[in-house]
Amino acid sequence: MSEAVVPLPGLGCFDGKSIAGLAASMPHCKSSFEPMELMQEDLRAEKDRVQLLFELTTQVTPEIALAQYLRTAAAIIRRVIRCDVAAIHLPDCETDPLRFLTYDSSENAQHSEQDRAAFGCDYCNEDVLGAFQASSLKINSEETGCLLPLIRHNRTSGVLQLEWREERRFVPEETEFLSQIASQLAVAIENARAYAEIRQLKEQLFTEKLYVEDDLRSEMGFEHIIGRSAAIKSVLRNIETVAPTDSTVLIYGETGTGKELVARAIHDRSPRRSKSFVKLNCAAIPSGLVESELFGHERGAFTGALAQRVGRFELANYGTAFLDEIGEISLELQPKLLRVLQEREFERLGSSRTIKTDARLVAATNRNLMHCVEEGTFRADLFYRLNVFPIQVPPLRERSEDIPLLVKHFVEHYARRINRVIDTIPSNAMEVLVRYPWPGNIRQLQNLIERSVIMSRGPVLRVPVAHLHSDTVANPGAAHPRTLEEAEREHILSALKETKWVLAGPYGAAAHLGLNRSTLQFRMKKLGIVRPCLQ
Repeated sequence: MSEAVVPLPGLGCFDGKSIAGLAASMPHCKSSFEPMELMQEDLRAEKDRVQLLFELTTQVTPEIALAQYLRTAAAIIRRVIRCDVAAIHLPDCETDPLRFLTYDSSENAQHSEQDRAAFGCDYCNEDVLGAFQASSLKINSEETGCLLPLIRHNRTSGVLQLEWREERRFVPEETEFLSQIASQLAVAIENARAYAEIRQLKEQLFTEKLYVEDDLRSEMGFEHIIGRSAAIKSVLRNIETVAPTDSTVLIYGETGTGKELVARAIHDRSPRRSKSFVKLNCAAIPSGLVESELFGHERGAFTGALAQRVGRFELANYGTAFLDEIGEISLELQPKLLRVLQEREFERLGSSRTIKTDARLVAATNRNLMHCVEEGTFRADLFYRLNVFPIQVPPLRERSEDIPLLVKHFVEHYARRINRVIDTIPSNAMEVLVRYPWPGNIRQLQNLIERSVIMSRGPVLRVPVAHLHSDTVANPGAAHPRTLEEAEREHILSALKETKWVLAGPYGAAAHLGLNRSTLQFRMKKLGIVRPCLQ
């Protein structure tokens, strides 16, 4: 039986044996799609590489922290490169030159610095440090891993470490791509750090703005110290002497004498005047929060610490830190304050990182700190470190000749604020103000004048002098010892005001005081009490 002949158009006729032989002579045709699959796999790999470089860039945003970004980057790199471990080392100028930060392993678990012992790679810290100081890729002798310096603008910002469990050979194309990854990662790290620095500066600027606004709202209404008395001139001479230096100043004075104004005057006349003047009243804050206010805290440092906070000493860097009522600081906190004065460094609550500060300290107190040292409530070493240049601010009763100037200034200030014109201050009212001992000092005078301006409907200042007696009675602890004559004079004046200066009769001042009218008149003449002219 003859074999069938198969006609093939354009090729002539071939029998079955010929076709079988032709097929046998072309073994590569039995999988004609293999080159296509390899090409598609290469395209997918190239797409993954491009996507990797893209993601390394787009993952950096102003909102993301550097540590969070690096954890994400390590996971992306390990997935695309198909390595078993991707680790990142960054320098830490506060501790070691290079610090292990994070890595991502093939077990899909991200790790941090605490898991360093479980890393399981062949490189020691010296190898990583050597790569940090080098400028090119480094492959280990067994070819199971590599170290890539992260270089940007000729500056190495860290090291990327890749590890495979099996030995492998790196081809030039692969090492070139790894270098691209390192370059892109270096750019992303630099951008992340720039974002973090901008965010920190914005937060610091916002915080300083709040302090400045608070200072402006809390000013006593005048920019300069007002007075011509010998006592206040002595204070001004001391300010001029110590202001140009960086010495610590301790301001003594009763409450309301203007200690903060003295501190501001020192700052304004110092080389630090262009920097911040940051204040803290140590008596106005609960003792448990004073440390946080002074030195700041990290997020989560204690219950309620929802965000990082910058302390006053950090804000006052290169400026002046004013601590009012420093005698109220607890014994537990005093050693930390002493360290700031001596070493110029501190740590935030919840952090071990040491922060340097060049803040000048000006402190104030209304207490006798030497007595506090003797009683054991204030450290002697801190007292002597604070008491470098003491300034004593006199109480208002010791500079009574300045009271007319202060009254005039406050009247003008508050009249302008509420759009009124007051051009007359009765002499008898001024006499009462000058004679009054002012236990609350300038602050009490300021409040009384503000009240007087509000009550005055015309061009004449109406001073509610009766409130002076009631204020003293309401705050007996704030009043200072008076002479018997002063107490008698104020008591008679109070009775005369209540009876509208009626002396005789059952409802007169004499009956109110339990005196004869002639006795009352004698006492009034002796004490210089004169009925004011009717207005």
